[in-house]
Amino acid sequence: MHSTEKVTEIAKKIKLLILDIDGVLTDGGIYFDDTGKELKKFNSLDGHGINMLLSSGIDVGVITARSTSSVSYRLKDLGVKHYYHGISDKSIALTELTDKLSIELSQVCYVGDDVIDLAVMTKVALPIAVANAHSFVKEHSILVSEKCGGSGAVREVCDFLLKSQGKYDALMESYLK
Repeated sequence: MHSTEKVTEIAKKIKLLILDIDGVLTDGGIYFDDTGKELKKFNSLDGHGINMLLSSGIDVGVITARSTSSVSYRLKDLGVKHYYHGISDKSIALTELTDKLSIELSQVCYVGDDVIDLAVMTKVALPIAVANAHSFVKEHSILVSEKCGGSGAVREVCDFLLKSQGKYDALMESYLK
């Protein structure tokens, strides 16, 4: 992810990362088993990135238009407390979450991949598109990840936020002990 000094300054102030699910935390594929139960594939690098953010004082939320039990299970496992699902107008959830956490939009980063995410992306300080996002979403993003959704893009964003806030090196050093 290639950033400018101005974007790094914005990232220094981020207190909340909000993620979409399909196409961001997953590869965007929708899988069904023989009974019709929906399945998702998550990337463990993304999960650990979320854990690192949470342990470093940066909150994480999810706003998604779909609602599946596998997503609830994964987010609970990661310790993500702010989960809005089945939301077609994501800006409503954005307002509710920022009010609940007393966070300004200038302190929010959102990662999305499709046009439904633009209602939030156009309001927050740091809108980021994943590499395989729709071209119109990329046009309205400040940054575009190098990795695709479901393939480490979220970890890339987490590392960028931690580096921008000067938290990355000490965190990495802790893994060497």
